[in-house]
This record gives sequence, structure tokens and C-alpha cells, in this order.
Amino acid sequence: MNMLLTISSFIFPLITFPYVSRVLGPAPNGKIAFASSIISYFSLLASMGIPSYGIRKIAEVRDNQEQLNQALTELIVINTFFMLLSYILLLFSVLFISNFKRNGILIAIMSIQIMFTTFGVDWFYQGIEQYDYITARNLFFKIIAMVLMFILVHKPQDYLIYAGITVLGNVGSNFLNIIKLRDYAHLNFRASLSLKPHLKPIVTLFLYSAMTVIYTNLDQIMLGFMTDNREVGYYSATIKIENILTSVITSLGAVMLPRITYYLNHNKKGFIELIKKSFNFVFLISVPLAIYFYLEANQVIFVLAGKGYERSGLILQYLIPAIVFVGLSSVTAWQMLIPLKMEKWVLIGAIVGAVFNISINLLIIPIIGGTGAAISTVIAECSVFVTHCIALRKRLCRTVDWQNLSKILIANIGTLIVLVLI
Repeated sequence: MNMLLTISSFIFPLITFPYVSRVLGPAPNGKIAFASSIISYFSLLASMGIPSYGIRKIAEVRDNQEQLNQALTELIVINTFFMLLSYILLLFSVLFISNFKRNGILIAIMSIQIMFTTFGVDWFYQGIEQYDYITARNLFFKIIAMVLMFILVHKPQDYLIYAGITVLGNVGSNFLNIIKLRDYAHLNFRASLSLKPHLKPIVTLFLYSAMTVIYTNLDQIMLGFMTDNREVGYYSATIKIENILTSVITSLGAVMLPRITYYLNHNKKGFIELIKKSFNFVFLISVPLAIYFYLEANQVIFVLAGKGYERSGLILQYLIPAIVFVGLSSVTAWQMLIPLKMEKWVLIGAIVGAVFNISINLLIIPIIGGTGAAISTVIAECSVFVTHCIALRKRLCRTVDWQNLSKILIANIGTLIVLVLI
């Protein structure tokens, strides 16, 4: 079911992006990308690591209804507090930062995501593995958003309407989550709430998420400040493609966390087998995708974005190796370090990646613009994976199917030769 959901995340942008890129053009697309990056930081503060921690916690107590109710209530209380703090900081930012003030209406529209993400408790449904429900309601709202886009977005001035439709497609389904929640658990604010035990892992995972957002979204922020909206538009076109590909590659990891957490307490051999399958899946999907999109970057950009985005083809070629490292680090982080309660190494890896990303961006974005941002992203993702490998060096040998990996690599070498000849 999660693969179906991920494929929908791949198909719908393929349908909508060519239309939007041609109708809006690079500059309005750059504005939306800039505002979206800004909101991602405030959404991060509002979530405070709960989406990651919540899946693990709910998976641990899902067989005990009383503990499930208690954990859900405590996490929602913490989440609501940080959501309010996030909105207060966002309001002050819009009032006192000129770049934010110029895009105040756009930022206000995009910020609706923060509230719906908080009260939608998507992590709860993932923790109890209700992927059929998650997939069905997401597909429903994606279809509505796509239809509205074709009906309402016809010129560059419609970028605010497009922003609102994007919000509807992303988080509109969370409204249904609120209604359906009572079928699985009940909030109990009268009970004695114990918030303190949750804070340490939540803060650790928040810091990890913060560092990750820095080296994934800061590129567009820095491009916005150091170049112009057009360059952000070129780069955002390649980021959309990269995000689609990484969502396909990491789709398995999203459903593995609750199951692996459960197996760690009940089936050690099952845990190792799942990790082996995860690595095989990532290599099998990511390497051929990286090869194809590197060789066909200019053609892909032309089909998806059209004329005026020629520079995005070069940027995509520099950016595409990142999808392999993202896939590998998703296994080491979400399926090994976090279930094993080694969150500090996930955080250390994110810090290393953020340091590389910021440092390299500052050096080369003023010189080569979006291409420099792509190079820094690849180096940052590679450094994250290497850090995870250092932490897991004693476990990785048992969890990688080297024989199957060699078959995959040989097959891709043959494919590469064929593609080059064609």
C-alpha cells in the first residue's frame, strides 16, 4: 500500500509539473519554492521530532489500549505546544524580515500545513500500520488537488491559488485523520500525563530532522538570497525530480520502522532479514534510476519542464548521485539506528551533513549558482551515510547480502553500456 502511495507521489507530479512549470514560469515557481522552504523550518519546529519518535512509540504499545491512549495524549500535548510556538515565531519573522514580508500572503497560505500536520497525527496511523487507510485518503485528496489545479491555474498571477491547492493536496487528508482517530484510540487529558520520558528522544530526533532540513532545503534559501528567483526556479525543478525519485527509493523504509521495532523485541532473525531485504531493495531501485536520469537529464527536463529550463538539465546531472546515498542512509537511520535507540548517531550524521552542505554552499553558490548547490547536496548526503556506517560497522557485515549486491552492480554495468551506446 505504501508503494502505491509512493507511486502516486511520482505520477501526480509528472502530470502536474509540466503544466505548472509552463503556466507559472521560473520566477513564480521560485517564489513558491522559497516560501515552501521557509515553512519547512517552522513545520520542523512544530513537529519537534514527534513524527519519527511517535511511530516507534506507538508501535511499542499498540497491543495495550491503555498505554496507547496515554502515549497518544502525551505526544499530542507536546506537539500542540510546539505548534503554537512555531506560529508565534513565524508571525514575528514575517513582520520583521523584509524578504518574508514581501511574500507574506504566500507564506500565510503555506503555513496552513503546520496546523493540519500537527492535528492529523499521521505518525499514529503509521505506528499501527494502517497503510490502506493512509493510501486511500491521500490518493483522494491528490486527485482533488490535481483537478482544481487544471481548473483554476492558468497564468503566472495564479501562483497563490496554486500554493493553496498544493497545501490541500499535501495535508487536506489530515482532516479525515482527526475524525477517524476515535476508532483506534481516545485522548485522556484527565489521566496523569508523563511528558518528561518523551523529551530526550524527541529533542534528539528533532535536532536530527533540523540538520536534515538544513542540508535539503537550505540550498533553495541560500540560492534565493545569493542569486535570484530564476536560479531558484531552475534548481527547484531538479529538486522536484530528485524528491520524486528518493520517495520511491525510501518507500520501503517508511513502513519498516514499526515492524522492525516490533521484531527487535520478538524476532531477532526477522530483524536481520528485513534489513537485508531493505539494502537489496535500495540498490536494486536507486542505482539504475541514477544511471538513467544522469544520462537522460536534458531530455527529462525538456519533457517535464519545457523550454526555458535548459540549465536545470546540467544541475540535475550533478544532483542525481544523491538519490543513492539518500536511499542507503534511510536504511541505516530509520531501520537500524532509530529502532536500536542509537538516535545520537543519526543526529551526528545530520550535523556532519549540514556542516558540509553550508560550507560548500557558501564557497561555490556565488560562483556557479544552482550547480554548486547540487554538488554540496551530494557531498552532504554521502557524508551522512559514511557517518552511519562508522556507527554500525560491527552490524553492517551481517545485514548486507554481498552476493546479491554484486549481481545488481553487474547488471547495472551492462545497462550502462547499452544506454551509452544508444
